[in-house]
Amino acid sequence: MSLGIVLVSHVSEITTGITRLIREVAKDVSITTAGGLEDNGIGTSFETIMSAFEANEADTILAFYDLGSAKMNLELAMDMTDKNVILYDTALVESSYTAAALIQAGADLKTIEEQLSELKVK
Repeated sequence: MSLGIVLVSHVSEITTGITRLIREVAKDVSITTAGGLEDNGIGTSFETIMSAFEANEADTILAFYDLGSAKMNLELAMDMTDKNVILYDTALVESSYTAAALIQAGADLKTIEEQLSELKVK
């Protein structure tokens, strides 16, 4: 099973910045993003999230998001894709960075989830 990451944010610069940060520790991890709307507006789009799922090289995707409506679009896209997508209600920057570093190091999904459980947003 290969693991990859999808980042979803209402602002494209957030996903771009987080990806730049993650690349410092996880050069080989498949990371795709869905940031902002097509017109560069603020928001999320089901279609953009679906594109991020399909563009990701992994067969299991760990999905991270910033705000509630991003989660709703993620859940809708999860229902429409053939890929295995796991959605995390965790701190976006810290959890995606942690997950990517652990994937790069060869950690299994159980180990990653144990680490991410401490970053859960309550």
